[in-house]
Amino acid sequence: MARIELETFIGAPPEDCYALALNVQAHLDSARQTGERVLDAPACGNLGLGDVVTWEARHLGFRQRLTVRITAASPPHHFRDDLVQGAFKTLRHDHYFEASPGGTRMRDVFEFSSPAGFLGRWFDRLFLTGYLTRFLRIRNAMLKQQLEQRP
Repeated sequence: MARIELETFIGAPPEDCYALALNVQAHLDSARQTGERVLDAPACGNLGLGDVVTWEARHLGFRQRLTVRITAASPPHHFRDDLVQGAFKTLRHDHYFEASPGGTRMRDVFEFSSPAGFLGRWFDRLFLTGYLTRFLRIRNAMLKQQLEQRP
C-alpha cells in the first residue's frame, strides 16, 4: 500500500478547517481542474459520519467514479473517508486538524493501492503517488485560500 503524508498550515481555527474540508461545494471548487462533479451525496452541504458520496472526475485522461464513506469522525480534529467503490483496490484518507499558534496544522494521510498486483505497485510508486500528491496539494491550497480570505 502506498502512503502520502502532507501538512498545510492554515490561518484559521480547526473548527473552520474541519467544516470546510467536509463541505461538498468546497471539494468541487478545489478539484475544478479535474472537472469533478457529484453523482450522489446527502442533501446537505457538509458530510458527516456514515455519509456516502460518489464523485466523478477526469483523472489521468479517464473519467473515473469514486464512492467513499465517512467512516470516522471526531470533530473538529479528525475524519476519515474510505473507499466503497472505485478504481483503487484500497483507499483510505485520514484528515487531521491540530490547533497551532495562529491557526491550524492540517495533515493528510492518504493510503491507497491499485488493483493490478505487482504492476499496480510499480505504477503506484512511479506515477500515481506523484499525481495524487499534486492533487492533494492543489486541494489544500484552495482550502487554505478560502479559509484565510474569510473576514
